[in-house]
Amino acid sequence: MSDEILSAEAAQGLAQRNVWSREDQHNTQQDWLADEVPVALVYNGISHVVMMATPGNFAAFALGFSLSEGIIAHPRDIYGIEVVMQCGGVEVQIELASRCFMALKERRRNLAGRTGCGVCGVEQLADIARPITPLPFTQTFALAQLDSALQQLRQFQPIGDKTGCTHAAAWIAPDGSLSGGCEDVGRHVALDKLLGLRSEAQWQQGAVLVSSRASYEMVQKSAMCGVEILFAVSAATRLAVEVAERANLTLVGFAKPGRGIIYTHPQRLV
Repeated sequence: MSDEILSAEAAQGLAQRNVWSREDQHNTQQDWLADEVPVALVYNGISHVVMMATPGNFAAFALGFSLSEGIIAHPRDIYGIEVVMQCGGVEVQIELASRCFMALKERRRNLAGRTGCGVCGVEQLADIARPITPLPFTQTFALAQLDSALQQLRQFQPIGDKTGCTHAAAWIAPDGSLSGGCEDVGRHVALDKLLGLRSEAQWQQGAVLVSSRASYEMVQKSAMCGVEILFAVSAATRLAVEVAERANLTLVGFAKPGRGIIYTHPQRLV
């Protein structure tokens, strides 16, 4: 992809640096690096979490994270989002409905009094498998359309094309076209950004496609946002499969042209 057709958003996620190659350690050449910045999500003036993310789609990230983490049940629970650049990073200030904010504070209060387990910052082992309302069976997807979607995924990785350093998440329409997608150095962040975009665009029919493996967090986030079908380019973990089974989510791993491993609920696939 040429520099001329890089979007402004993609350009701000890139930097160049002189590097040495194994074959020639005496002369330098320029290479592209993917950028990452600390992003603080601040709800009603209280910082909740700081994540490292690729610059761009900050509002969609805040919305998707809020939905996938169960902080809100609907986009209307957020009254406003403001992105503020400061202190070498980004602060996303989220104005949250009072009832959601009270529930978030209560959740934080309960967690703060318990001994941390050290698992990905989660302070309670039970929170890893938070209750998820089982999904309905309203969606179907023709596997014949998957190959087309896989071929289009790189369109949403302009930074990845130059650096080989990003993950992508995209929404597949029933006809195999990609309605939209996001990339990020973090696979969870890429998914949250996509879930935020999906909520704003109100994409209903279709499935999520991610360029990474399917961890339990990816399954859990998708199910929390009502996604019934998740395709992952790489493998799924045992816990991801268990969560998908309980949540009634159709999980497919090793999604490649002409192949795929269906781990759960194959009845949605035709």
